[in-house]
Amino acid sequence: MQTRIREASETRGFAVSRLLTHWSEVVGETVAAVTRPVEVSYGKGGMGATLTILTTGPHAPMIEMQKEQICERVNSCYGYRAIARLRITQTAPTGFAEGQAVFAPAPRSAVPAIDPEIEASSANLSKDVTNDELRLALQALGANVLMKSRNGKNQR
Repeated sequence: MQTRIREASETRGFAVSRLLTHWSEVVGETVAAVTRPVEVSYGKGGMGATLTILTTGPHAPMIEMQKEQICERVNSCYGYRAIARLRITQTAPTGFAEGQAVFAPAPRSAVPAIDPEIEASSANLSKDVTNDELRLALQALGANVLMKSRNGKNQR
């Protein structure tokens, strides 16, 4: 599957597929909510590429003002100054023909409620930890492991 994703992203010029798959982490949630990377094109001189991003008309001026910051964040994803220019392409809110310009990320699946018994067990396992942040993290990890092991036993 990794090979297919890499090949598909390379056809659009994306040497680093992480830029596509983790767009919201690279540019931030607010920019990612209204933009989508479309293409990376390389000039004849080879001195930096152009990243084309898609946005809707009303958001274009705000994205235009953030071009430099977006380029810096994208280049930090690459690890070097790969992107020299940013081109903004505007579309209607519903996309070209079939409503393709939906930028909102897919909704996260609802977190299942933790069984009180599992929550008590995980709290008991981490009760001796004095650092609050570490204790809460261990508690969440313990609850996750206990829920997964319980679900695995129920499926057999």
